[in-house]
Amino acid sequence: MSVYEAIMLVCFGASWPVSIAKTIKAKNPTGKSIIFLYLVFIGYICGCLHKYYYSWNPIFWLYAVNGTMVAVDIILTRYYLHRLRRAENQTS
Repeated sequence: MSVYEAIMLVCFGASWPVSIAKTIKAKNPTGKSIIFLYLVFIGYICGCLHKYYYSWNPIFWLYAVNGTMVAVDIILTRYYLHRLRRAENQTS
């Protein structure tokens, strides 16, 4: 188990709740890159798969928790973008 990998994931993991809270508070994810979120999510999935198939250790759970938080951020971003587009279409 790499202590450096764990520290990296904890540091990244600390930022996702902030991002989720900002999305919920603003209800306007304009400026957020959905492509970036998907790329990060794919990265966490790949990290989970690597830990599961090639070098199992508890770091797997850090990848899983971070991936779950990114998935929540993706869902919220898509939801609020859909609401914004629907509101724009109704006013047009």
